Amino acid sequence: MSSSQEKAPALKEIFNHERLEHIAREMHRVYPAFRHRDFLHLASQGLDELSLMQRLARVSDSLHQVLDLDYPGSLERLRALAPRLNSRFVCIFLPHFVASHGLDQFDLSMDALKYFTGFGSSEFAVRPFIRQDCQRSLALMLEWAADADEHVRRLASEGSRPRLPWSFRLEQLQADPELAGPILERLKNDPSLYVRKSVANHLNDISKEHPQWLLERLQGWPLEQPHSAWIARHGLRSLIKQGERQALALIGAGARAQVQVEAFKASPSALQLGDALSLSLQLQSTSPEPQRLVVDYAIDYVKASGATSRKVFKFKTFTLPGEARQLLQRQQQIRDFSTRRHYPGHHQVHLLVNGDCLASAHFELLPG
Repeated sequence: MSSSQEKAPALKEIFNHERLEHIAREMHRVYPAFRHRDFLHLASQGLDELSLMQRLARVSDSLHQVLDLDYPGSLERLRALAPRLNSRFVCIFLPHFVASHGLDQFDLSMDALKYFTGFGSSEFAVRPFIRQDCQRSLALMLEWAADADEHVRRLASEGSRPRLPWSFRLEQLQADPELAGPILERLKNDPSLYVRKSVANHLNDISKEHPQWLLERLQGWPLEQPHSAWIARHGLRSLIKQGERQALALIGAGARAQVQVEAFKASPSALQLGDALSLSLQLQSTSPEPQRLVVDYAIDYVKASGATSRKVFKFKTFTLPGEARQLLQRQQQIRDFSTRRHYPGHHQVHLLVNGDCLASAHFELLPG
């Protein structure tokens, strides 16, 4: 096997034995009384069987067992440790320590999370504090949304997401998006792309339970400003894929497309798992005026039961000049993911333009 074909190491290997040695070494340098051998013994037990998040928690818990200090004293040493660590992701065990052992010391812990987020991210660790005292936590995070540090501003949005991946859902915020609304308002035109991505993902979370709230809120945003427009476009992505007219209108594509679809093809007509599906078409404008077009495609995947489940993919969003023609092409590899398995059978492919299905094609996925 060539070096380019070698399997990449598992993500959990971020916390391997070498990394544990690094953490122990740097902790000993900032706290000479640190029992580094005891830490390594605890942290490395059964390491190979642990997942990424379990390894992260193991490091945090092992530190707690060997640091012969009270909580404020432990935080003081961990603050000194943070800038010495050699990986941003590894630093996430520091906020984990705070969430695990500092829930009863709100001010001290939240200040530590604000500090640690600049080295990794405190997005997971802040959530237990929100669940425990939603009003107090969100009030402080609203202040964070005005911080000069983009990492702190992002934490205000990312930590309060109702459906943050790899974390539990915040039921209060799922039920009432207005609770975090002031944070989103403060960040709606943020200059940092890092922050804007988080705000857009937060909005997309909201769209799953409260689409009308989101649409009404965005109608009051300054969408003529590029940063706000970017957030809205990406925050509405799920609703746009569903063909929601109000969402399309907010990004300037609410009108039905005046186009003719020519030669929409899905090829090859029969393929096997691992092959690439090629899509191609031409759009011919039938209007003398320019049109904003959102072009997507949907595949009706065959399920194990023989029924189908639709998945919508982005094709292209662009402005088509009056009476102009546009060629569109896309390739997609048909392969299994942890979130989707493929089954043999007849798969329909639909072309969606500004929410309307304007053409269809198909391919057969062969057994084996």
